[in-house]
Amino acid sequence: MLETVDAESDTPLHHVAREEHMGVIRLLLAFGASSILTNSYGKTPNLDDTLYPYAAGIQEAVTQNVKDYMVEKLGIEKSKITELGNLLYKNYGTTMAGLRAIGYDFDYDEYHSFVHGRLPYENLKPDPVLRSLLLGLPLRKIIFTNADKVHAVKALSRLGLEDCFEGIICFETLNPTHRNTVSDHEDDSIVFVGSTAAATTNTNNNNIGTQIFDIIGHFAQTNPESAILPKTPIVCKPYESAIERALEFTNINPQKTLFFEDSVRNIQAGKRVGLHTVLVGSSHRVKGADFALESIHNIKEAIPELWEADKKSEVGYSGKVAVETSVTA
Repeated sequence: MLETVDAESDTPLHHVAREEHMGVIRLLLAFGASSILTNSYGKTPNLDDTLYPYAAGIQEAVTQNVKDYMVEKLGIEKSKITELGNLLYKNYGTTMAGLRAIGYDFDYDEYHSFVHGRLPYENLKPDPVLRSLLLGLPLRKIIFTNADKVHAVKALSRLGLEDCFEGIICFETLNPTHRNTVSDHEDDSIVFVGSTAAATTNTNNNNIGTQIFDIIGHFAQTNPESAILPKTPIVCKPYESAIERALEFTNINPQKTLFFEDSVRNIQAGKRVGLHTVLVGSSHRVKGADFALESIHNIKEAIPELWEADKKSEVGYSGKVAVETSVTA
């Protein structure tokens, strides 16, 4: 079910639905961060745990693969992995962003290949019900995820949703200076927002001679807040700058946009940049969430106003938007 802010009829959803050109921007994969935006100019959905459930085992496998990478590739002591991973995720949004912040250097493509290359994608099954809902939604739809594009394509393809979105905002979109050359897994059926940006290779030096910031020791201090944590070079959710950049890429007005997300932290960040927010996966509306939706499959019964957009006018794509054409099968 959907829990609204109040019983008033003039909710943010009604405000958005009244706009002439509806749209949605959102879809972040759940392997670290996902979200969906729905706006009079575009809609964005989140992939992981928003478009498919945690029970699929994808996120659990990602977590284990990240731990294995830290031990096998970065040489981190196995006994420190859990505490270190928790601190990095809590303070930097993703473990990957945290590892880069504290001094570990590694190739981004290699990291993604290791973490996502062994996932049980066979657990993801075609979802004809969700596919019908998305194709019938007269709004722009764009995936917004912290994950890399290869993972996004595989997950969407397994779900049978690869032609339901206008484009994808992924890791490579927000971190263009660290994109390697075009992957062999490039899928021409999906347009990647900002994918034409210049690319350079991030060379792995195996961290030889690199000084690593002791974040575990830092938080073991009496007053850890007295020292400033190192910054990460990675742009990702839940940083407001990541969401703002996604909005810029797609030329979307946050005040006319619904942001669907399974992460409370990402929801709150989206709220701070002016988005109308929908927490997916819970019927409990937390701080920062305008609405709470138990399942993405309940979207039509919970938010019927979104399907009324076609009664007002056709959805048009702005010439300033990075992705200008709908994805077709």
